[in-house]
Amino acid sequence: MESRPKPLRLAFMGTPELVVPTLQALHQSRHDLVCVYTQPPRAKGRKQQLQNTPVHEAAAQMGVMVRHPVHFKKEQDVQNFRDLDLDIAVVAAYGLLLPQDILDAPRFGCLNIHPSLLPRWRGPAPIQYAIWKGDHETGVSLMQLEKAMDAGPIIAQKKEAITPQSTFLSLNQTLWDKGNDMLIAALDDIARDQTVRAKAQDDEAATYCKLLSKDQGRIDWRQSATEIDRQIRGLNPWPGTWCLNQDGRRIKILKATMLELFHQDGDDGVNGTILDDGHVVCGAGILKLEHIQPENKKPMDVTAALNGGYIKTGEVLS
Repeated sequence: MESRPKPLRLAFMGTPELVVPTLQALHQSRHDLVCVYTQPPRAKGRKQQLQNTPVHEAAAQMGVMVRHPVHFKKEQDVQNFRDLDLDIAVVAAYGLLLPQDILDAPRFGCLNIHPSLLPRWRGPAPIQYAIWKGDHETGVSLMQLEKAMDAGPIIAQKKEAITPQSTFLSLNQTLWDKGNDMLIAALDDIARDQTVRAKAQDDEAATYCKLLSKDQGRIDWRQSATEIDRQIRGLNPWPGTWCLNQDGRRIKILKATMLELFHQDGDDGVNGTILDDGHVVCGAGILKLEHIQPENKKPMDVTAALNGGYIKTGEVLS
């Protein structure tokens, strides 16, 4: 009877709450998670008390060794990593650029989960851009890390449709769940075959997304209802979508619904005009506001916003 492949020696390198499920999946797998790397504790709150990252807290509860170097410019930090004698390091939203010495240290290199169908949307905000720019599908890629951003060879991919109901939050959860399953399956394959099977990306087909800024969340009511709807679904909760009312106060648009798709500017007023029930005139089409957040107020539905005078029928949003 064929013996079961020897478990891989793994390290996990990640920081935010988003990737704690990836850490948990590795810890629950048949492989040996010997160390976790994460960002150093940061001062937070009014008292500026040091606070561990979510990944640090989760790893500590698991009893896994945690390291948090500020960077890998010190030779001792690089040597400490080498001394782990790793087969693979799994990197997910770590927040540090890894030098070549670190990428080369594990026997089979470093693996990364990226929530897009690479080479499309290389960069830090692939889910947001896929929704915002009107892609009909996205997915998640498992790749070997190289020094160039998101350019490493692809080990596996899974696709996911983008529907008119897809939001960043819904797709984010789905893609990371698929990515975690794909990761564990790939690790089992590597342990069995003692090699990594990967295919080079087509660099000429690559598209890129930039780090999002608050300014990118501002709604231009001259755009179509379709375009604005995608912006709202893709850019909430960060950087959020917003506009100004006639008093110059910021209104966050948290949720909206497309109504007429072919309404033309001038039929019921200029772009941004609020009609009855929170309907807003767009460059092409009508968008119905569902949930908004007036400046310095809590989120509320559009009926409460109209009754409270935070937005008014006939005013023009900009």
